[in-house]
Amino acid sequence: MKTYLADLAAAQNSSGTAVNAAREYLQARILETLQWVGAMGPLAFHGGTALRFLYDTGRYSEDLDFALERANEGYDFRRYLREIRQAFLDEGYDVSLKVSDKKTVHSAFVRFPGLLHELGLSPHRDQVIAVKMEVDTNPPRGANLTKTVVRRHVVLDLQHHDRASLLAGKVHALLQRPYLKGRDIYDLWWYLSDPTWPVPNFVLLNNALEQSGWPGESMSRTNWKTAIYQRVEPVVWGHVLLDVAPFLEQDPLESGFTKERLLQMIT
Repeated sequence: MKTYLADLAAAQNSSGTAVNAAREYLQARILETLQWVGAMGPLAFHGGTALRFLYDTGRYSEDLDFALERANEGYDFRRYLREIRQAFLDEGYDVSLKVSDKKTVHSAFVRFPGLLHELGLSPHRDQVIAVKMEVDTNPPRGANLTKTVVRRHVVLDLQHHDRASLLAGKVHALLQRPYLKGRDIYDLWWYLSDPTWPVPNFVLLNNALEQSGWPGESMSRTNWKTAIYQRVEPVVWGHVLLDVAPFLEQDPLESGFTKERLLQMIT
């Protein structure tokens, strides 16, 4: 499988894209191991990387985000990490873990020192490429779960938030992040570009807003776009592009990712 990764990286048209593709391959292999050890029972995949794997958004993503939706089904974060590390060690990877699981959000960096150098993507032998995993062990209630089989380097049977719940998570991030990320704004544009995508799961969205101390009114079909518009309209689009452009497969202008177009879709 290391040969597969080397061929994958070599086939890309730039070093930045090659790094993104390599990280995505590592993400897929981590998800594969999580599947093998039964983690897709208690955990539900969500967030930007879930959107990428499930719906091919045209944007690479960095982190693997999960919600602990079924805690009674044997959740064991450190066991999952041990299995992930061993799976990579068995294939000749140098891999280490940096774990933080004392707070509500359990997180870990699965680190691969020297891999970028081995792939010819860095002159530095000690440069690290890492995949961050996060599990919210006290997620807001109300998410609807579903399963999807995906083939992205390997075959994955993923339990994840459904479409309305995924959008609810993105709206919550847009409303509550202190600083907006260009990647979140791109994902919003992607959601709104699909006329078949359902409105947010408002039960989940409002529970998430309450949990995070939202000072405004509850969200509904009649006001959620207004709240998003007020958040997005003041952003400096150049800053948005600086954040998201390194992760896009297509030039933003060619894909229609502009501030004017986004604001039109919101209104």
